[in-house]
Amino acid sequence: MKPLLSPSQDSDSLQTLGRASLQIVHDLKNQLNGLKLYATFLRKRMEKGSQPADEMETVQKLIAGLDRAAADLSTLMDYGRPVELKRQSQVDLQKIMRSVAATLIEPTRSAGALTGVLLIEGEQTSLLGEFDPAALTEAFKSISVGALRLSKPAEEKGVLRVNLQKHSPNEALVEWHEVNTTDHDPFRSFAGSIEIRMSLAAKIIEAHGGSAIQKENTLRVTLPLAN
Repeated sequence: MKPLLSPSQDSDSLQTLGRASLQIVHDLKNQLNGLKLYATFLRKRMEKGSQPADEMETVQKLIAGLDRAAADLSTLMDYGRPVELKRQSQVDLQKIMRSVAATLIEPTRSAGALTGVLLIEGEQTSLLGEFDPAALTEAFKSISVGALRLSKPAEEKGVLRVNLQKHSPNEALVEWHEVNTTDHDPFRSFAGSIEIRMSLAAKIIEAHGGSAIQKENTLRVTLPLAN
């Protein structure tokens, strides 16, 4: 049986579908922003009157939900675009990971407040390479937030162990341990906000020439180091 489409036609169809999907996501985000505008206007009107507390709470939850949905759509749009890196030489993965650990307790629009902390383990030596520090910071933060959300309940409350080491002379290894990923691979899933951001993080890491995999309740990232 002959294929319905030639390889070139199939590739063109996929590219067309990708562009159409991005446009649909963009339009959905605009609609959500419009709904948030109306909800915010409604909240301001309610604040001027004596509305019941439960009604105000409902409106607040509606606005927060619209914010999360818009943030997810923005991440999907970023995932659908090619990754454009602004590489710098002599960027230290140790510094990036420790900066993420220091700021992770700050609330974010997509993740909310986090009570957990990262316990950085492994070698203290610099892990230098040609990286985009801003892109990798966001990638490491998305993975760390996701790992905290997915961490095993049996583990010490609020503590996530992260190991950094030189895996080989030209490769760094970063591992987030004791993450509950028995039912799916969060790097290859779009099942929720966590997985959407972690899938984008994996794409950023792969654009650097590295890899992001899930194996035996561990999230494992490798990145090439400078010679």
